[in-house]
Amino acid sequence: MRADLSIIKAWKADSEGNLVFRKTARNFNAPMATAGKVTVVEVDEIVADGALDPDGVHVPGIYIDRIVKSTIAERRIEKLTTRPRPEEI
Repeated sequence: MRADLSIIKAWKADSEGNLVFRKTARNFNAPMATAGKVTVVEVDEIVADGALDPDGVHVPGIYIDRIVKSTIAERRIEKLTTRPRPEEI
């Protein structure tokens, strides 16, 4: 049984759909690319064909159906918040 749609996030892709992930995303996103009948990928950067090292490609383009370029400029996952310490008694 397969899902109808899988949506994943990649760092770089070429126009053929070959994907490269950043850091630990390659542990989860690669199997998810094959989990759906249609796979849509959001990428930070689309590079020219041949710009990706073939040995560094995590998912080949045969599993990718659509590529969408991300339009969000800043990608922060964590946010540092601090507050003043209470006065010691």
